[in-house]
Amino acid sequence: MLPIFAHYNRRTIFMKNFIINTIIISLILIAFSLQAQVKDSNEKKKISLGKLIFEDVELSEPRGQSCASCHNAEQAHADENNIVSQGANSKLFGNRNAPSIIYAKFTVPWHFNAEDETWMGGFFLDGRARTLIEQAKGPFLNPLEMGNSAVEQVVTKVKIAPYKVLFEQVFGLTIWNNNTLAFDSIADALVSYQHSELFAERFTSKYDAYLQGKVTLSVQEKRGLTIFEAEDKGNCAACHPNQLNDDGSFPQFTDFSYDNLGVPKQVNLPFYSMPRHYNALGKQYVDIGLAGNPNINNAKNQLGKFKVPTLRNITKTAPYMHNGVFKTLREAVDFYNTRDVDKKWGKSEVLDNMNKEELGDLRLSDKEIDDLLSFLNTLSDGYLL
Repeated sequence: MLPIFAHYNRRTIFMKNFIINTIIISLILIAFSLQAQVKDSNEKKKISLGKLIFEDVELSEPRGQSCASCHNAEQAHADENNIVSQGANSKLFGNRNAPSIIYAKFTVPWHFNAEDETWMGGFFLDGRARTLIEQAKGPFLNPLEMGNSAVEQVVTKVKIAPYKVLFEQVFGLTIWNNNTLAFDSIADALVSYQHSELFAERFTSKYDAYLQGKVTLSVQEKRGLTIFEAEDKGNCAACHPNQLNDDGSFPQFTDFSYDNLGVPKQVNLPFYSMPRHYNALGKQYVDIGLAGNPNINNAKNQLGKFKVPTLRNITKTAPYMHNGVFKTLREAVDFYNTRDVDKKWGKSEVLDNMNKEELGDLRLSDKEIDDLLSFLNTLSDGYLL
């Protein structure tokens, strides 16, 4: 039998170690908690900073244009009713319609799908930017958009902006020592804002509520949904999936692929009259879409293809197609329906690689088009239960 003091010493040592370990674990947990709080606080600051940058009209050359100028929050972050957006220089115009960017954060990584033989993902209508950060940098330096001539010019403007201190709080006081890093940080802040709930209400449409069993569709909306899904009718779901994903997440209403719909030429495109150093071909200019993407290796097979857009908020983003050729959604649907049987559409601008299997002669009646449009109206965010 051990002496009593031996038992006492063991208990004392055990309790001492237990207390020490408890203190250490508690300190570690506190440290992690504080670290998480600091990270969360910094992310909130970055989101606020991104919003200020997104809306800052001082960052263009000449001043007057911001990211929000072409991606208006009231228009699903698109540029409603404009064929293409006007540049910071009011005499200059780009060559493509500004798309909605509310759901851009969900774009799949850029890759080639060998099974379907199609490129997937990417940003801009031709997918030339592989990441959203890369995309966010583009408009600043595009002479037909925000018009800055160099990275340094953008950074200098941010350096004297009212939110300079906030920028330094997020990225550090030494951020200005490297213009490239500073420009990357500007884009990083923009992306944080675009990823946030502050940027837009997402998945708040009537159709989302329907998928959750919270509401029922009207009789007409239900008929439109049937046409949307039916392979022998609209077959829209082939490229614009509308069912919940396997993981239960909401559908994006795009498969992130590229397609040539055989869209006719936009005769009123302002880009045709741009100076020769922007458009040497004048009215003979043809937008080749994905074929102009420097990241592909099969350009001939991609002529005329453009990124399949989400149909979310589609009723708020007229005009339609990459060149804004269709003024209304009904006109766009009518084109899908009768492209190959109605001469009013004229010749497709790019005949190569044109999709002849899924559109062109859908044989939808006017009533069925009404039903389909009724369903598409349920895809607008902001539905009140």
